[in-house]
Amino acid sequence: MNSSASHQTIGLTTISRTVASLAVGVVQTLERAVVGPARMRTAQGNAWEAICADRARADQRVALERLVAELAAAGARDRQPVN
Repeated sequence: MNSSASHQTIGLTTISRTVASLAVGVVQTLERAVVGPARMRTAQGNAWEAICADRARADQRVALERLVAELAAAGARDRQPVN
């Protein structure tokens, strides 16, 4: 019988996965305690927040482009020669 076969070694990746798993559990428990189970973040909630953020950035981009166009038009009117 080989005595080394009975001893299993724990690798660094096993320890890292264990620590990460425990950390996720602690964060989820803490979140549930702080915000309540009804307000827990979900993948669907995260996706909706990302969609809303994308829409808000698109709206801001359109508003900025409109402002730049207005400023360019005003600058062009100011540069026209006066008769």
